Amino acid sequence: MFFSKKELLYSPLKGMIFPITQAPDEAFSQKMIGDGICIDPEDGLVVSPVNGTVTTILPSKHAIGIQTKKGNEILVHFGMDTVSLNGEGFTQRVKTGDKVKVGDLILEVNLQKIRDKVPSLITPVVITNMEGKIIRVLKEGQVNRGEEIIEIK
Repeated sequence: MFFSKKELLYSPLKGMIFPITQAPDEAFSQKMIGDGICIDPEDGLVVSPVNGTVTTILPSKHAIGIQTKKGNEILVHFGMDTVSLNGEGFTQRVKTGDKVKVGDLILEVNLQKIRDKVPSLITPVVITNMEGKIIRVLKEGQVNRGEEIIEIK
């Protein structure tokens, strides 16, 4: 029996999608952390882009890692230099070990509280374990939460 290794990622945010190579942080733009896309968010509601298990929540709450059943490791990193806020303006809605489905609320961000304290709200969504994988970006421009954005093969 043939099992497809293909997996879809869905947008965790409402906003504008653009290539990861245009991220304002070299760690993301040069794909050192992984490959994916960036979203300039319209609001602070962040939902799970995949079905999986929450594996990582940084103490500053600005980044959440989720592993899918197919083994893909997805990182949603809200904003640039948001680690410096030490969690201010971030309300996590999941904890490490939680099972999540596409569209489940995982993080709320108070954009008014953080906007003037960080260089950018641009949010990378990346696959961190890219070895042997190829991604295809499925969406450009305006995106709504829950829309297909990336195919992983």
